[in-house]
Amino acid sequence: MGSSILANIEKEMYLFNNGQHFESYRFMGNSRSYEQGQDGWRFTVWAPNAKSVSLVGDFSDWEQVPMESVGTTGAWSIFSKEAAVGDCYKYLIETQAGEMVYKIDPYARAYELPPKDASIVKDFPAKKWKDSLWYANKKRKSIYKKPLNIYEVHFASWRRHPDGSQYTFKELSETLIPYVKEMGYTHIEFMPLMEHPLEASWGYQITGYFAIAARYGDVTAFREFVEEAHKNGIGIILDWVPGHFCKNDYALPYFDGTPTYEYDDPNRAVNNRWGTMNFDLGKMQVHSFLISNAIYWMKEFHVDGIRVDAVSNMLYLDYDEGPWTPNEDGSNHNRQGVDFLRKMNTVIFSQDSDMLMIAEESTSWAGVTKPVEMDGLGFNYKWNMGWMNDILRFFEMDPLYRKDNFNLITFSFMYAFNENFVLPFSHDEVVHGKKSLLGRMQGDRYNQFAALRTLQAYQMAHPGKKINFMGYEFGQFLEWRFYDELEWGVLDSNEFNKEYQHFIKT
Repeated sequence: MGSSILANIEKEMYLFNNGQHFESYRFMGNSRSYEQGQDGWRFTVWAPNAKSVSLVGDFSDWEQVPMESVGTTGAWSIFSKEAAVGDCYKYLIETQAGEMVYKIDPYARAYELPPKDASIVKDFPAKKWKDSLWYANKKRKSIYKKPLNIYEVHFASWRRHPDGSQYTFKELSETLIPYVKEMGYTHIEFMPLMEHPLEASWGYQITGYFAIAARYGDVTAFREFVEEAHKNGIGIILDWVPGHFCKNDYALPYFDGTPTYEYDDPNRAVNNRWGTMNFDLGKMQVHSFLISNAIYWMKEFHVDGIRVDAVSNMLYLDYDEGPWTPNEDGSNHNRQGVDFLRKMNTVIFSQDSDMLMIAEESTSWAGVTKPVEMDGLGFNYKWNMGWMNDILRFFEMDPLYRKDNFNLITFSFMYAFNENFVLPFSHDEVVHGKKSLLGRMQGDRYNQFAALRTLQAYQMAHPGKKINFMGYEFGQFLEWRFYDELEWGVLDSNEFNKEYQHFIKT
C-alpha cells in the first residue's frame, strides 16, 4: 500500500514541479489515509534540497520520525497511525550544511495561536453547500453589468465584545451580514484572514496560506460564514498576498536551507520596505503553490473574488527600497511576475468565469484588466489609486484654493475607461497619521459632514465600481485602530453621524 501511495505522490509531484498542479493541497500537507490496514494520516512536504526530513509532533513525543524521500521529486512523505486530529507537529529539516531547522507545514489547515507556531493536524470534512441560488443568480448577468459596492472589513476590529474579545465568525454572520445588507453593499471584502503572527501587519505578512488565522477561527467556521452571506445575497472577496511572505524563520523562508520559495538573488528575495521575502515567481513549484492556494479559497470556500495585494511589487524589479538587480537589457520589469499573473488569471477564469480578480496596482502599467490574449495581465478589475489620491488631495484643500485645482477632480476622466476600475477608499487612507476621511475635511463638524457627503456622492457618480472601508459609512472621526472596534457609540451620541449613515444607506 505504501509503495503505491508513494508512486501516486510521485505522479502528483511531476505536475507540481512543472507548475501545472493547481490543487496541490489535495496531496500536500496532512490528510487522512488508510494504509497498512490502519487508519492514520499521511504527511507530505516539498523540501528539494534537504539532506533529510523528519516528522515531529505530539504523537511522537516530539521525537524524530524519519520521512521517506519520494524519488527525485523533492518531496518527503510518511504515514503515521499515531497522529490524531488536534495534534501539533512540525518538520525537522536537516540542511545540506548539517543544520537542523524546525519548520511549519506550508499546507497545514490550522496552526497554534501566536506566539506559538506549530502546525495542527486538521480534518477537512466534505460540505454540502446550500448556496446554489446565489450561484444561479451570479450567472444571470455579466459581472461588468452588475453593481459592485464593496464593504472592506478587518475581522478583528469591526466589532468587539465589552471585554475587548473579538467576535467569532458565527457572531459576525449574525451581525455583519445583516448590517451590510441593510446598508446596500453587494460584497464584503476581508483583509487577509490567513494565518499571520503579527496583528499589526493586518494580515499582510502571511505564514500559513491554507489556514484561517487561529485568532479568528477555523476553516469550518469561515465556510459557514460564506454560505450565510450567499444566502443573504452578499458576495465574499478575500485579500490575498502572493507577492511576498513573512520572513519568520519557522515559516517559508529558506525552507530547506536554500532559497526554496524565494529568489536566489538576495536583491530580489528580500523585501526591504515591508520586512518580508518575495516569492520567486519564475519557479514552477511556486506557481503550483500559489495558484493552488487561490483555487483552494475559490473552490473549497466559495469565495467570489480575490483582491491581489501589491501587484506593483510583482511587476517591477525596483519597486522596493534598496538595491535591485535589473534584467540583462537594463530594464526594470519583472518578466517572471508578468508571466505568473497571466498564468494565474488564465487558470482561475478557466475554472470560474464569474470570479472577481481585482488588482491593487498603484502605477500606470497598461493593460492590467485586458485579457491575456490581448497582451494584458488578465484581471477583470483594478483599483484606481490615481483617482483616490487626486480626489482626497482636492477635498483636503482649503476651499479658498480649490477653484485653481479642479483638474484634480476632472483629470480622471482622461483615463477612466482605460481599465475596469474600482474606486477605492480603503484602510490605507486612514492610518499612519493620515486622519480619517471625516478628519480630512475642512471646517467645523457641520461642514466636514457636508463635504464628506459630497465626496461620497462624487464617488458614486464617477465611472467605476466602489469600495469603502468600514467606519466610513457613519463618519468615524478617529483613525482606524486594528486593536479596537469602530466608534459605534457616536451613532447614539451624535446626530450628524446618524444622518450621514442614513445618507449612505439610501
